[in-house]
Amino acid sequence: MPATIRDIKNRTGLSLATISKYLNGGNVLPKNKALIEEAIEELHYEVNEIARGLVTNQTKIVGVMVYDIESFFTGSLLHHIGHELRKRGYGILICDSYNKEEVEVQNLKFLLNKKVDGILILPVSLSGAYVRPAREAGVPVVLVDRAFEDAEYDFVGLDNHMAAFRAVNLLIENHHEKIAVIASDVEYSGIARIEGYRHAMEAAGLTVSERYLKLGRHSFELGYEGMKELLAMEDRPTGVFLGNYETTLGGIMAVNESELSWPEDISIIGFDDLIVSRVVRPKIWMAVQPMEEISFRAVELLMDRIRSKQWDFPVKIHFSASIQEGASVKNLKGGEERQAAVPSNP
Repeated sequence: MPATIRDIKNRTGLSLATISKYLNGGNVLPKNKALIEEAIEELHYEVNEIARGLVTNQTKIVGVMVYDIESFFTGSLLHHIGHELRKRGYGILICDSYNKEEVEVQNLKFLLNKKVDGILILPVSLSGAYVRPAREAGVPVVLVDRAFEDAEYDFVGLDNHMAAFRAVNLLIENHHEKIAVIASDVEYSGIARIEGYRHAMEAAGLTVSERYLKLGRHSFELGYEGMKELLAMEDRPTGVFLGNYETTLGGIMAVNESELSWPEDISIIGFDDLIVSRVVRPKIWMAVQPMEEISFRAVELLMDRIRSKQWDFPVKIHFSASIQEGASVKNLKGGEERQAAVPSNP
């Protein structure tokens, strides 16, 4: 039979109250702590987390809702988030929303019913109405990568506008004027990146051609089909900004299947270097997110909220993307390609 708290009592001679206090995270005298820990090891005692949760009102589980678990990006974030939670003694309960808002609503209800201590959300919806039950139940929520348009919640993610501005400005600094973008116009991060593209073009006095806008939902298919359409144009763009990792993969595949190549025929800058730069040549210029730092700060912020149980105002943490050097951008006026200078306030 598995050891019980009474077995620890008999082994140590301490009261059940003292042992229970220690097991539930309370402070006990150092000598009593040593006796309890020695007895736990000798008896192979395992804490009943369900019982502990009833006492402490904590399950030591964090729910993580992702818009699409098949995404390379979300998979990488989950890896880092899980690592950070484990270091803090928390388990992770993952829910895939399949890029469907109705599933996202169900996932939130599921996690609340499981009495998770907090929730990290990579949302599908641009509206935060469905998250209100969590706030009403006192369960803290931190948004990761994507925010809402109509509701204020804690957020940790990228400055998407600036990341896109810098990426497009790299093409502009290499004398490109006919610049296309393949990105999402239905997701928070994609919308901000499109705005950054437009801002860079307008700041340089360049015209945004609607023909060069290939928009949809971030996906391999969007990148592939969008790039094929651009390459087939008689007056095709000289440079293309790809809005996320899956879109970048699709765009690369479309170029590979054509009779064209980069940077000779088309210049490319992609997003999120998860593995592609190690397998594709010439190497692609990339806007790169600090995945580990984003994950760390998201978990850290959620832990702060769980401990304090106070969130009177939302905390917004924006990271900057780095521009990773490659060989996929051609200088149209000859000479070596050069990276754009980044203004402090574009």
